[in-house]
Parts: sequence; C-alpha cells; structure tokens
Amino acid sequence: MQQDADRPRQADPAAPVGFFDSGVGGLSVLRAARRALPRENMIYFADSAYCPYGGRSGEFVRRRALAITRFLLARGAKAVVVACNSASEAALECLRPAFPGLEIVGIEPAVKVGQRLSRNHRIGVLGTSLTLGGKRFSRLLENFAAGMEVYTQPVAGLVESIEAGRIDDPRTDAIIRRNLRPLLKKGIDTLVLGCTHYPLVKERIASACGPGVEVIDTGEPVARQLRRRLRATGLLRLSPEAGWVEYFSSGEPGIVAPVMRAIMADPSLQVIRRSLQE
Repeated sequence: MQQDADRPRQADPAAPVGFFDSGVGGLSVLRAARRALPRENMIYFADSAYCPYGGRSGEFVRRRALAITRFLLARGAKAVVVACNSASEAALECLRPAFPGLEIVGIEPAVKVGQRLSRNHRIGVLGTSLTLGGKRFSRLLENFAAGMEVYTQPVAGLVESIEAGRIDDPRTDAIIRRNLRPLLKKGIDTLVLGCTHYPLVKERIASACGPGVEVIDTGEPVARQLRRRLRATGLLRLSPEAGWVEYFSSGEPGIVAPVMRAIMADPSLQVIRRSLQE
C-alpha cells in the first residue's frame, strides 16, 4: 500500500506544484516561481515545528522530507520543489527513488553562476553547516570552482531571526555583518547565498557587502528549471487564469502566518496547520 501511495497519480497539468522548506525561507523560491509561472497552482509547506534544518542530522532531515513529499502527493502535487538547501543536500538522492515518476527539483548554492560573474576569482558562500559540509556541495566545488578561491561561512542565528519576522531589525543586521566580516576580509567580489532564507534579506546583505560585491541567489534559476521540466513533461498549465497558492505549516499558524503575509505581501494569506507522521 505504501508503495502505491508514494507513486504520483496520472499527471494532470492543472494539478499543483508542491514546495517545501524547513520554514519560510522557501518562499523566496516560491516568489520567483510565481513570477515565472503565474498560471501554475502551488502548495507550500513550511516545516516550522522543526526549523531550522541546518543544524540537524541528515537522517532527521531525510525523514521529514519523505513525510512532507508524501503529504504533497496526497494533495495531488504533479511536481515537488525542494526549496531548501539543507533538505536538498540531505534528502534529494533518497527522494527520487522513493517517489518514482514524480518530477522533483532540488536546489544548490549558485557556485557555477558565481564562477561566471567573479572578476577576481574570489567567491564567498553563506550557508548552513549541513549544506556546506555535504557531499553535494563538495561535488559542486569540484565541478565548477576550478581556478577559484571559494570561502565558506556557516551562519548561526540568521534563519531563526528571519523565522521570527525580524527582517528589518538591527539584530538581524548584526548577524549579517558578523558573518560577512571574514569573507570580506578575503577580498571576495561575489557572494553566493546558500540558504533559501537569506534572499529574504538580500538587500540588507548587499548593503553590508558594499557596491563592489555581487550578491546572487538561486530562486530565479530554480524557477526556470521548474518551467523547463514542466514543459518537457507536458505538465505546464496553459490556462489563462492565474493560479492559486495554498500554505501549510507544521508550526503554529498564529506565529507563522504573519511572517508569511509580510514576505508574500498578502494580508489575506492563511496558513493551515498539519502535523505529519514520519
């Protein structure tokens, strides 16, 4: 029975695309996807009760990713975007064999883009310990960082600050400055945001870096990849009507919803609570 439950139903272009993250960070990817694919229906799941993933074990994140993907499939998802660097690092390789036939799009730090943009061949990467210490990130550096000096900085506290809604807050700025200092001392001219939460404070990060540093994230490239995959598999929704979005969270909606409303600039946004069994 479980094997059948893990298989997507016959694909329907009108079915929604599922997105998930440890919390609200994946909304940076959802926003890019809404711009690129305004006709698509979408479901977003924030695993806020267990956020952040960055300091948790890979096994824990894999269990949560499997449970959330089953939930999105049960809601009729035709594709799933793992809108979380830590979850992509820990779980992507187990999700694809676990859900055969389901289109799954992951995310990784934009080192390849950074290599192309950097003028002095010095790149900084902000991310979680799980992402920066993982095998996928190591392979990424091997494949795309030849001739570059790549400096990584695991960040503590920034995800939690964003989850609390402290986006325009001096405490958040202090965390940003503290973590940028070692990278700026190395003379980087390109900064890669290796966590989907960080683009939500991209302007503040760019301000702290100064005009000589290009700050890049992966929201738009992931949205383009999703569009390519939906088109290639015949799943692109061609209706002239705008798509809808549903929001779910394992956390308390009274805490999560106000943060989501501010990020999505949607005062009517509602969050439904779902506690998922692993």
